[in-house]
Amino acid sequence: MGKADMTDALLAVHAEVLNGMKASPRHFEKFAVLTAEEDFPGTDLGEETFRARLVEEALTGGPLFTLWSRSLTAWDFAEESPWALATAPRTDERRTAAYDRLRFGADLRKVLDAAIPVAHTAGATVIAKEHTPWYTAERASARSFYWRAYESKLRDKGWSEASIAGLDEASRAVVERLCDPEQRAVRQAKGLVVGYVQSGKTANFTGVIAKALDAGYRLVIVLGGTLNLLRAQTQRRLDMELIGQENILRGADPTDLDSLVGIDYVGDDTDWPQFVQHGGRPSAQRAFDIERLTTREKDYKSLDQGIRTLEFEKREPTLPLHDPANLHHAAARVMVVKKNKLVLEKLVKDLKQVHGVLGELPALIIDDESDQASVNTSNPEKWQKGATERTAINKLISQLLQLLPRAQYIGYTATPFANVFVDPGDAQDIFPSDFLISLPRPEGYMGVQDFHDLDSTLKGAERTVANSQQKAHVRGIRSGTGDRLQEAMDSFVVTGALKLFRADRGIPDGPFRHHTMLVHQSVRTNDHAELALRINSMWHQAGYTSTEGHARLAALWAADFAPVSSARAADLPNPVSYDELRPYVSRARQLIGAGGNAVVIVNGDTDKYFEQLDLDFDRTPHVWKILVGGTKLSRGFTVEGLTVTYYRRTARQADTLMQMGRWFGFRPGYRDLVRLYIGREEQLTKKTTVDLYEAFEAICQDEELFRQQLAQYAELVDGKPQVTPSQVPPLVGQHLPWIKPSARNKMFNAELVEVRSPGKPIEPAAYPTDSASLRRNTERWRPLLEAFSSQRTPVAYPAGPTGASRTFPALTASVSHAELLSVLSGLEWAREGIFRPHLRYLAQLDGRLATVDDWLLIAPQAVQDDRVEASVLGSVPLSLARRSRQEGKSSFSRIAGVEHKKAALQMIEVAALESDRSPVVGARTGVALIYPVVEGTEEADVRAAVSRGNADPAKVVMAFTLIPPKSAIDSSRRLVRFQAKDSRNEDDAIVSATSVE
Repeated sequence: MGKADMTDALLAVHAEVLNGMKASPRHFEKFAVLTAEEDFPGTDLGEETFRARLVEEALTGGPLFTLWSRSLTAWDFAEESPWALATAPRTDERRTAAYDRLRFGADLRKVLDAAIPVAHTAGATVIAKEHTPWYTAERASARSFYWRAYESKLRDKGWSEASIAGLDEASRAVVERLCDPEQRAVRQAKGLVVGYVQSGKTANFTGVIAKALDAGYRLVIVLGGTLNLLRAQTQRRLDMELIGQENILRGADPTDLDSLVGIDYVGDDTDWPQFVQHGGRPSAQRAFDIERLTTREKDYKSLDQGIRTLEFEKREPTLPLHDPANLHHAAARVMVVKKNKLVLEKLVKDLKQVHGVLGELPALIIDDESDQASVNTSNPEKWQKGATERTAINKLISQLLQLLPRAQYIGYTATPFANVFVDPGDAQDIFPSDFLISLPRPEGYMGVQDFHDLDSTLKGAERTVANSQQKAHVRGIRSGTGDRLQEAMDSFVVTGALKLFRADRGIPDGPFRHHTMLVHQSVRTNDHAELALRINSMWHQAGYTSTEGHARLAALWAADFAPVSSARAADLPNPVSYDELRPYVSRARQLIGAGGNAVVIVNGDTDKYFEQLDLDFDRTPHVWKILVGGTKLSRGFTVEGLTVTYYRRTARQADTLMQMGRWFGFRPGYRDLVRLYIGREEQLTKKTTVDLYEAFEAICQDEELFRQQLAQYAELVDGKPQVTPSQVPPLVGQHLPWIKPSARNKMFNAELVEVRSPGKPIEPAAYPTDSASLRRNTERWRPLLEAFSSQRTPVAYPAGPTGASRTFPALTASVSHAELLSVLSGLEWAREGIFRPHLRYLAQLDGRLATVDDWLLIAPQAVQDDRVEASVLGSVPLSLARRSRQEGKSSFSRIAGVEHKKAALQMIEVAALESDRSPVVGARTGVALIYPVVEGTEEADVRAAVSRGNADPAKVVMAFTLIPPKSAIDSSRRLVRFQAKDSRNEDDAIVSATSVE
């Protein structure tokens, strides 16, 4: 047998052995030897040969490397199994458990780890009611025709094995919360899946549809946007990646033009060869066909023969459709419909004509952008007593759910607050009563973390394009310094040239097919026309072919793009001089100005309007344009190739503002080129100026906190959920007063009774504003203030990922838990009850819940020259902190400094670990950061509160941040307790939800 044959034999042996190990890894050499002896005698199975082949193929993605990448990743992501020895998925411990089962030596493990590293990614977070498990691994594997086709398509698109495995896991988490389509009992499940803005939610629900169809769901209704362009994009995506050519053709001969009349894609879509191919009609392969009730061009229309179209043949006529004997032989129906009143009315009308089978039909409703149009926003105060009045789309979705008693409803959104504020007592509404799933941040996604320096402790002068996301990607627009619009447009031309430069040097040009700039400044259409005219004039006057124009671009490239790309994309082709880039500037200018106009206005309300724009990114070969618009650019409409954004529009709702973040998304091959020009001083009202960049950071922090809390509460306690979806609304926070989580008419009242925060910061912000209350609060702090000595102590905090530490000076003191609780219990607050949920928790740390012995008080001391120090009620001199309240509100935007909080958290963390590091505090000691705060940002504000070295207690806010020890929790590990209003208990002002006693 020659060398080539030996190589093929090695691959064949490994493939056969790994195919038998899908459920769990086993002694590889043992089974490989048996396989080789029987089928491939003489094959070299030595470890050295295996390692050498892996090292070689890791560079090219060869078949043996691909085989092992798929298997190892599957084991890494597998749910808990006996072989995994209780190791968590996607951890080094899980990989080690697999190696141990395979009996691999240390050298081979090193090679595999280097070639196929463990994907240390987060899984989906699930908040759900208890459910009866039905979607087992065995059942999913036994029926997986469409999921395998979709999985194969994703590989063809270049998805990594880790990304596919992550999607497999996340989509399974959704499907297993649905009802078993084979079950006799009639029940609906309603859920919500929360992703990130432009983060691939469609990929998840395509995976969910594939698995749901395989499992037995036979009618899928996708509510896909409010415009036909958006609906058609979703339809094409499903057709291309899931439904496939054979189901689209329905037996037509693709070579016979006459038989193709009326069939979309064939002949007019250049991507038709890339549409999934099943190798023949699925029904001929012991699977089932899919019949499309909508097409790319046609939304749902009244069926000529509605009953026949939705008529399902039963193999066993005496048994219901949902019986396995019938279900898995029946064809499925899929439709993608617009969230439009007339369209949905036609669908409801047709379903009403179908009798009998609807009660037996397992159906799935996917509601994309479910917080848009679907939520009932009618005013309850105007309802007639005992009657719920619904807005049009909400009413029609409710009717669909009533007509399809076995339908499961899943909403998808990146901005979930409107959905979780739906009344849980309204059984006919879309509240996600059964599950709420937060998807992990996908690999390669550019989100808030890539535009904001969240929790960075680096000072302004220390931040560079290499260590600061803001320095690299954000360009602020401030009043008095020009609007920078010309610079933004120049950046668009330069980045286009850089993309062409990279495409010429081997970088795949797929991500560079489209190149766009977005200008979003107003919601008024008249403003759009005026702005577009201005930009168009600027374009023609920019002189991109002149010496002056090239000099301007050269300066911009040298000052901005060259240093950023050098620091963040050194592995990609980058020009060494502008002269090298200059030829591509000419080509970029031509592409942008093609057709005589570089600017496209996007603000219409009709399908006809969008059709004439020629902005179908799927069907148009190249879109290189500057898009000017408002709301229509902020929801659902994916702006492909978006590289430069110019954004100056304000909004008062967090979900509205967040949906405008079109600069979030996937930017393969050009992450370093992305630029955000954003208003730093924009008018909200005649009297109020806001910082849009800070606003985005605040609402992103709101959403991240929401996700973090979901993750914290998702852990089961004694096999039962800590919270259910109906208890989620109180977790919604708000960082800025002028940005509400959602519109007021989408929110209902809920009260958080108790928050347990072991090892987590407690930072109240709503302190009193009147001088009398401030004085009383300061007086209550007197016993603890007297505990401080004048001796300054250096407190260490981690400065960065390198592990290096820095210090800040502080005064410290130790007080008992009873002493601190006595002070906290007597404090007054601007909003009644705001601190009560935390105080209830702290009050239990005297041995009832757990024991906290004492608290380390830390009063950080300023070192800058303009610091102000003063005695507070006879205390040693303390540094007075400057903080500002949010405009029109009692709450401060923040209390603790980033470095101070990091130091306190590190103390708590070290104390909880059994390590050689000497803990600063004990395992039953909490840390309290204390700040005597004077309102205002100027030195004069602080000095006005001080007289002869003494601070006026009526002008000082005694603010604090508490971090209880990690041990401050009982064996139940419950973290929250709720009370909430519920329409099912209208007579009760506040009704108790699940008890945690």
